[in-house]
Formats: sequence, C-alpha cells, structure tokens
Amino acid sequence: MRVAHTRGLPGLLVALILAALALVWFPAPPARAATDVSTVAAALRKGPVYVDPAASGQLSASEADALAAKIKKADKPLFVAVLPADFPTENLFRNLRTDTGVTGLYAIRLGDRFDARADSAVMSRSAVQNLVTSVQGVSDANTQLNRFTDLALPGIHGSAPASWGGATNGGGVSAGALIAVGAVAVIGGAGAYTVVRRNRRRKEEEQRAALDRLRVVVDEDITAFGEELDRLDFHPAEAGADDVMRADYERALDAYEQAKSFMAEARRPEDVRAVTQSLEEGRFSLAVLAARREHRAVPERRAPCFFDPRHGPSVADAAWTPAGGAPREVPVCKADWMRLTGGEQPAMREVETEYGRRPYWDAGPAYGPWAGGYFGGGVLPGLLVGTVLGSMMASPGYGAAYGTGYGDFGGGYDGGDVSGADFDAGDFGGGFGDGGGGGDFGGGGGDFGGGF
Repeated sequence: MRVAHTRGLPGLLVALILAALALVWFPAPPARAATDVSTVAAALRKGPVYVDPAASGQLSASEADALAAKIKKADKPLFVAVLPADFPTENLFRNLRTDTGVTGLYAIRLGDRFDARADSAVMSRSAVQNLVTSVQGVSDANTQLNRFTDLALPGIHGSAPASWGGATNGGGVSAGALIAVGAVAVIGGAGAYTVVRRNRRRKEEEQRAALDRLRVVVDEDITAFGEELDRLDFHPAEAGADDVMRADYERALDAYEQAKSFMAEARRPEDVRAVTQSLEEGRFSLAVLAARREHRAVPERRAPCFFDPRHGPSVADAAWTPAGGAPREVPVCKADWMRLTGGEQPAMREVETEYGRRPYWDAGPAYGPWAGGYFGGGVLPGLLVGTVLGSMMASPGYGAAYGTGYGDFGGGYDGGDVSGADFDAGDFGGGFGDGGGGGDFGGGGGDFGGGF
C-alpha cells in the first residue's frame, strides 16, 4: 500500500502541473472571467476606457491610454468599453449602466460592431443615434473610437465623475480602508451635503463659462446693430420724415438700448434670450423704416435669416440640408437666397469653440437661448432638427441646464453624477445595435426623425 501511494505522488504532481499550464496556454478561462459586466463597470468607475483582455488585439494599451487621456482632459462623462465579439449582449447597456451607477454616455465596441447609449440628461437619444451612425462601417477600432469621441465630446452635458481622479489598488481591503468606510457611513449626511454643494458650484461655473462664450457673440450682434443704425443716417427732422417714421426709428433705438441693458444684467445663458429678442425687434423696425423712406411696401414680419440673424429679416424660405441631415425649409435673407439658388453656400454665422470655428447650430448648448430669442419657441425646433444644437435641446437634460432657452435652470442628475440604479431604463433599452445606432449594423439609421 505504501509503495502504491508513493508511486501515485509523481502522477498527481504531473497532473497539477499540467492543469496549471493549461490555465496559461488556453485563452478561454480569461475570456469567461471578463464576461462579467460588473468587472467592466468596476473598471469604468476608475477610468473612462476599458479593454477586455480577450479584445486587446483591437485596441492596444497605448491607444487605450491616449483615448482615456483625451476624455479626461475634456472632463466629460464618456465611458468606452472594448469587448470580444462573444460577450453576452442581453440587456448589456442597461446592466452596465446599473453596475457603473454614473450618468453618462456609454459606448461599446463589441468585436467589429459598435453602439452607444446615454442618459437623456447627458445627451438625447437622437444625438446618440446620429453619432453612432456617423462612425458605422469604420473597421479599425482605434480610428472609430477616436472619431466617435471627437464628435461626441462637444455635445456631452456634465463633467467627468470624481472617481476618475484617484487611483485604486486592486489588492485586499486594509483595516484603514474599513475604518474609512465606517467613517463615511457615519458622516454620510455631511458627505451628501458636500456633493450637493460641489454639483451646484460646478453648475454655476458651467453657467458662467457658457455666458462668457455667449457674451462675445452677443456683443458682436449689438455692435453690428449699432452700425446699422449709423448707416441708416436717419434724422427725425429731415425732409420727408413723418411721425410714423420717427416712431419706427424710436423703436429701433429703444431696442438697441434694451439689448445693451439686458446683456449687462445677464447672469445665466437663458438671460441672453431677451437680448437677441430685442435685437430682432429692432432690426425689423429698421427694415420697416428703410422701406418707408424709399417709398416701398412695408415688409411682412418674418423671422430673421437663419444662417446669420445679423443679415436682418428673411425675405423667403429656402430648402437647405445640413451636413448628414435631412432637408428642411429655413428663412433666408435675399443675399443667402441668391447664393442657395445659385448652388453656393450661404454666409453662415460661425462662432469660436474649443474645436475651432463652427456654425452656431453645431457650436454647443449655450447657443440655444441665443437662437431662441431670434427665432422663438415655435420656429426654432423645426429649424434645428438633425443638428447638434437641435439634438441637445430635445433632451430633458438640456432643459434642466439651459431652460431650452426659455426657462430657468433646474435640478436632477447631471452628467457624471452618481445616481446608481436611478435612471430611465428606456435610455438604455433595446438590443445591441437596434437602439443607439438606429438600425442594424452597416445599415445606417435612416433619415433624421422622418425629416419635415
């Protein structure tokens, strides 16, 4: 019996060695371990990019680090996961959002497929669909993810989660950590108050930054209107002037002074709506006065030129299609109408952004109130369908942050806030590839909301 037992030990050792080597030689076990959504969520709470070991061939460590650095520098709640093609997709986005617990935009590269979802407070579903569709068909993972990130960052509302700021060790839990957890539990009320104060302070900072960007554009508008008043060279006592003309001129002057006063008193982006509304009324008064002086028919009241409200009241509606969008009718001035009918590009109003000069409808959420004053609540949504600004204004989160150009700042969770499982499941519903992408992979997303 002893001999038999002794002879069995080498065999047992060999079996154990072979089993250990099998764990190294065969890639299947790591792939199975990484199929746990909680693993992905835990990684995304620490940083914006996670690459599954079984998908490391798609995005190298250096490429992942560079992408993560870009997202962190932009300070936006964008989460990117690169997963193997056989990763389970049932309720993938909803489960990942629940486990991560942070409001944000979630993008997943699954094998050679790509899709995304977002909390509506961070980005509207239509905006997510448009972004996903724009990068469909890009085979290289690094190119696709960077392109998606570059396009998405300007339209994401909120800031990066605070958990990205520190490193977390992967070892065991120390006694000090347990004590810290207990302390946090004891002072949870004070911590919650601190978080609320931090979020409020961050929102106020975002408001100030948005207003500062708007101030440059609005000051240009006010200056342009003042120059129009000077060029008109109207004198109330000039020959041919009557009381009706003088009333038109007085309304234009009042609008000019009101615009300056409103801008001086503006404290939030939505306050700008009153400024541009005054400028729109003043420009129409000038157009009426010019027609009376030249003995022309008084123009009908129309919205200003869509491409640049400084062009004055529109004279007609013309067909126009934004890049990658659906055609629509927009109000245009005479000069832009001639350009469009001649096959030329209109003279678009461009503004400075961190990504260079862009048309105002692709420049960021703060321009909603600015445009709202010129075009009004009934006209603006239809004009902006399929544009970055239009997609932002369609989301509940935009209404909370910018009042849709007409209201006050509200509450609710912001992008990057910890909300746990408190989110709209509809934002993360649907199967992989049939929600955020607007259709099957490679098939595009159709037109933008059915067009007009």
